[in-house]
Amino acid sequence: GIKRPALSTIFPNNSPQGFCFLLDIGANADCKPEYLLQFAIMGSAYAERVMGIPNPRVAIVSNGEEEGKGNQLVQETVPLLKASTLNFVGNAEGKDLARGIADVIVTDGFTGNVIIKLTEGVARFIKDMIREEITSHNLTKVGGLLAKPAFDAVGRRTDYREYGGAPLLGVDGVVIVGHGRSDDLAIRNSIRMAAQTVENGVLEAIKQGIA
Repeated sequence: GIKRPALSTIFPNNSPQGFCFLLDIGANADCKPEYLLQFAIMGSAYAERVMGIPNPRVAIVSNGEEEGKGNQLVQETVPLLKASTLNFVGNAEGKDLARGIADVIVTDGFTGNVIIKLTEGVARFIKDMIREEITSHNLTKVGGLLAKPAFDAVGRRTDYREYGGAPLLGVDGVVIVGHGRSDDLAIRNSIRMAAQTVENGVLEAIKQGIA
């Protein structure tokens, strides 16, 4: 009953659990409103069953938080989300993804992929800039050594390997898509994600949600 499968990912943010669930991140560059509704249903089932978030808050990516903002796709999708049984909380701007205003955030695959790639680039830029500044003076080198445990903790929270791969939701089975440069840690966590998906009955929850 799923019209289009969606690639999804765990996205670090400032919520109590430390992350949200973002989809689609690249499987469907062009989407219809009913696709996004189904993405929201699948993402909500995954967030509840695997990530342990009761009644997940669902938002849609838009260029403004006010209702009525967004392109035609967003404006036609919002009424479908509001009419569903999902815990829909409205629009989410780009800056809101890291603020923790929602547990599941839906968008088309083109926008989602740009979000992911931009985030990766900015994170790498900030990391390199901090390293450059810390190593530029003796005093900051000492401070950097003292702050190393905090830097390492932040690094783990933003390391894709810690989250495994990208669940492909909407197929009749369990598929985890690995990054092209996945190492043993990423593969191990991908297997863990697949096991959790099976153990927590995500496929059945999605089927019930669509029904």
